[in-house]
Amino acid sequence: MAQKQLEPYSEYSKFDKNNDGIVSDEELELSRQLEELKLSSEKADAQRGMAWFALWGMLLYPTLIVVCSFIGLDKAASILSEIASVYFVAISALVAAYFSASAWATRGKNGK
Repeated sequence: MAQKQLEPYSEYSKFDKNNDGIVSDEELELSRQLEELKLSSEKADAQRGMAWFALWGMLLYPTLIVVCSFIGLDKAASILSEIASVYFVAISALVAAYFSASAWATRGKNGK
């Protein structure tokens, strides 16, 4: 059975790593693995960004209360103070879930 040659400018030519005009099973598998690795890296970057955003929010929340009180928005400062406990618990749970999921996902990859 003859192998299929790629047409010029084919959408599959990006999988032809050795530029012989033929996309082999090995080349397709390598491309699939590289794509999975890229997606995994992007997912980890997004999760890391979310965790940093949450941590910065936890640091800036008390500052917001002080600023509201300082500029005379005592009612706003009072409301922010009342919901602070719920906010901190929710953000702490979010960050803890992120680190737990990261540890769980890499538990088999560390040789343990």
